[in-house]
Amino acid sequence: MNHLQYAKTPPMGWNSWDCYGAAVTEQEIRGNAEYMAANLQQFGWEYVVVDIQWYEPGAVSSQYRAFVPLEMDEYSRLMPAVNRFPSAEGGQGFRPLSDYVHSLGLKFGIHIMRGIPRQAAHAASAIKGSQATARDIAHQNSICPWNTDMYGVDAAAEGAQAYYNSLFELYAEWGVDFVKVDDIAASRLYDTHQPEIALIHNAIEHCGRPMVLSLSPGPAPVEYADFFGGHANMWRITDDFWDHWELLLDMFDRCERWQGKAGDGSWPDCDMLPLGHIGIRSVDGGGADRWTRFTRDEQTTMMTLWSIFRSPLFFGGELRDNDEWTLGLLTNSDVLDMHSNSTGARLVSRENDRVVWSAEGTGGVKYIALFNTGEAAQTVSVQLAVLNLEGPLSVKELWSGEEVPLTGDGLASVVAPHGAVLYRLQPC
Repeated sequence: MNHLQYAKTPPMGWNSWDCYGAAVTEQEIRGNAEYMAANLQQFGWEYVVVDIQWYEPGAVSSQYRAFVPLEMDEYSRLMPAVNRFPSAEGGQGFRPLSDYVHSLGLKFGIHIMRGIPRQAAHAASAIKGSQATARDIAHQNSICPWNTDMYGVDAAAEGAQAYYNSLFELYAEWGVDFVKVDDIAASRLYDTHQPEIALIHNAIEHCGRPMVLSLSPGPAPVEYADFFGGHANMWRITDDFWDHWELLLDMFDRCERWQGKAGDGSWPDCDMLPLGHIGIRSVDGGGADRWTRFTRDEQTTMMTLWSIFRSPLFFGGELRDNDEWTLGLLTNSDVLDMHSNSTGARLVSRENDRVVWSAEGTGGVKYIALFNTGEAAQTVSVQLAVLNLEGPLSVKELWSGEEVPLTGDGLASVVAPHGAVLYRLQPC
């Protein structure tokens, strides 16, 4: 099956990083999965993803402990730390937890670092399906600048593909549906690791189980868009995104650069949504245990931009602590229908701090997002002629649910500072 069939619409789910860093536990995964099944599944949210270092018994936050022993099997493959994931006892790995998530009607995902454990390379551990050892395939000069767990894999070495095949065969046995691979898509410090992406892509195709492939961190180079689309389902266009206005403002530039590249099973990724209760065991993003620092207008702006651009949507907060406002952002059927089914998202205009995006719906529907990135309320407008629209049209603002009378030859709204409004226009 072609990998583009694995994510026909932008994936939606929950990821443990923003609230629990590297230290999430099985109980917390199960609790968030139960919340998703009860409150979000009907709106299209489906992936529950265990982020980094689930194989590190002593992880306590988002700060990594350097050069510590990791849980690993005899074939150089990392295994869940049993003290944090008790159901993994006896070599069962993530299969029991995955089965539980599946029993709720959801899908299960994990985070991995590219490469092979350093401890496996140092011990010359075996590789399943190959005479080569971990030392033979480790590229010891290819290291992650912010985590000491792994060496990169020399893609040309005998045994390199066998190693990745054995990894994804194990993940298939565990029932994994989604894999986020880190230290691979590119960053400000290094270029894209294309040979290892190709090995991973091949391993997924070989394992016999559909798995969505997500690549991190970013910013991924837009000139590699065709390569990413040919090998993965989503890739980060930014470094870690946190609840700072300047990062949200910067995302307008990133979405503009990547417009036209989303669709058909491959999705440029604006990163997780740092909403609700975050930072519980994370010290990243300039803060600790907190409620999101985004104002409500900024939260609306983020959800509007991510949705019209059709970024994957992965909530980063502790779901069980959501208030009514936060839950409302995640369960707006009109907005989520646009996110799943629209096409042709594009920047219409950007004049100083007034920004307009549009997208096409079905049956002549047009979506229009008006953003105010300035520091004071102001009118943001667009002419219908610029959008190739003619009346009569019905207009609905999707966040408020209000029907709006269309007067004159344009659409205009007074938008709050750092805020957004989102309209659906359709023929009457």
